[in-house]
Amino acid sequence: MACHDLNQDLNIPAGVRKIVLAGNPNVGKSVFFNAFTGLYVDVSNFPGTTLEISHARVGSDFILDTPGVYGVSSFNDEEKVARDVILGADIVINVVNAVHLERDLFLTQQIIDMGIPMVVALNMVDEATRQGITIDVKELERLLGVPVIPTVAVKGQGLKEVKQAVARARRGNSLPELEEMLPLLQHKTHSRAEALLILEGDPYVAARHHLKPIDRQEEIYLARRRRVDAIVAAVIKETSTGASWGTRLSRWMMQPLTGIPILLVALWLLYEFIGVFIAQTVVGITEDIIMKGYYEPFIRNLISPWLPPTSVPGALLIGEFGILTMTVTYILGLLLPLVLGFYLGLSTLEDSGYLPRIAVLVDRALMRLGLNGRGIIPIILGFGCVTAATITTRLLGSNRERRIATFLLAMAIPCSAQLAVITSMLVRLGHGYTILYIILIGSILVLTGTALNWLLPGQPSDLFIDLPPLRWPQPVNILKKTATRASSFIQEAAPLFAGGALLIGILQVTGLLAALQNLLAPVTVNWLQLPKETATAFIMGFVRRDFGAAGLYSLPLTPAQSLVALTTITIFVPCIASALVIFKERGWREGVIIWPTILLLAFLIGGVISHILI
Repeated sequence: MACHDLNQDLNIPAGVRKIVLAGNPNVGKSVFFNAFTGLYVDVSNFPGTTLEISHARVGSDFILDTPGVYGVSSFNDEEKVARDVILGADIVINVVNAVHLERDLFLTQQIIDMGIPMVVALNMVDEATRQGITIDVKELERLLGVPVIPTVAVKGQGLKEVKQAVARARRGNSLPELEEMLPLLQHKTHSRAEALLILEGDPYVAARHHLKPIDRQEEIYLARRRRVDAIVAAVIKETSTGASWGTRLSRWMMQPLTGIPILLVALWLLYEFIGVFIAQTVVGITEDIIMKGYYEPFIRNLISPWLPPTSVPGALLIGEFGILTMTVTYILGLLLPLVLGFYLGLSTLEDSGYLPRIAVLVDRALMRLGLNGRGIIPIILGFGCVTAATITTRLLGSNRERRIATFLLAMAIPCSAQLAVITSMLVRLGHGYTILYIILIGSILVLTGTALNWLLPGQPSDLFIDLPPLRWPQPVNILKKTATRASSFIQEAAPLFAGGALLIGILQVTGLLAALQNLLAPVTVNWLQLPKETATAFIMGFVRRDFGAAGLYSLPLTPAQSLVALTTITIFVPCIASALVIFKERGWREGVIIWPTILLLAFLIGGVISHILI
């Protein structure tokens, strides 16, 4: 969508002052618009979009509303409309939420950097007070360089003062870094605002002036984020006076001293529910009793008279890795209960408002691994099912972060089924080896994330996340989310599982599976210093992660050999279902890189540990 001439598109009379309301979504702009315009409002579709825009003539002023946006840019229709309206503004009234200044002031600072005279309406100050947030309005006004008016729009408080402040609207304190970047472009465009957007890479504004967009966006955004963070730190003071119990609990959840113990308790409860109750008790019933005890014998008896299991078609359909046996058992008996459990847990965290607070708590730590706080969501899910977690990397903000998260999930996060078997083996080894295993896997996770953060170009994106109020989870919401997500996941994953089972079945009937076991044996014996039979566990680990770990259970291993084997099988390539999802999510080119790289690292790290301990 090309840039629009606001006067022409909305039939704005010449010489009329254009006052534009701008702000993030749900900050209360509509209340201000109604207070300014009364009943004299026109609503029309903005040219080239399906979006409606409200505008009104009030005396010698023309008042315009804009869609709620987080920045002036061209990522979607809302931002494009807001961009064109703000570019045509004489004065901007920027409505910000006093509770979320660290989020809302990013747009404020961008409009200031555009050089447009502004007034800031600091809305919802009553809610900020209830949450124990005190804002130094005078200092905020000084730092921004524009009038700042405290308001409670829904009660009509401060609206009159905002109207009066329009006469005092002025340009604010822009980023010092821009004063070196903008002069040349400003000379070509005759507009500071449009010059800034060209610097931030806006192709539509650049095309209007027959220029190429300049990609300085990341540099400018980082400088703007540092500026906003400094302002927020200077003007906000949080106290417990007047704050509700939910507000105090919310703060405890996000402060390391109290937040980490709360998180550990929450993770323990999740593990007890998903890793113990679902993965062991429920799956024991659905997989072992229902599917293997009733379904598989029934389907074999049904098919065997027509296709004996010894025949190639019979082996592919009802054999050990059969499409009608292992695949259906895996999907309905194992994966479906786990996926339902994962999404019940995730939906509970979301609906309670705790999940975004976990993201805030771990944001700084995950930044070192190339992720922001949102990265904790797929990591938590990964301890349930790496396959499901890999799909949830879609919620991360950049392709770089999705790539890092996928690699970490595949390499260093054991799923609940595998973790159950690993835990039972570690119990036999004692506390010392258990702690050593946790240290080894934790170190591998941190070192791998740090290395990827260093090697891959770019930086982790800043965490922008709304903090909804804490509340008791609503069962109806949880069940709806769980059902929708689980259904979507099964529909996506089922064809991949069937394809994986067919591939393994073909390897088995052609003898290639046994050949792979023999091929892998020298590595396990000479490099890992493990029994030859361990090779079978690694092959089975590719079929299913817990099969691989279970294959080690009956082998005669010393404690040191057990630690080497468990570490290697944890790092070892994920099960075929997860591998296929990696190829689907990241594409075949990246999948071909990730898969053998992790395989190589698993044996390399396992061998190094072996030669140190054994």
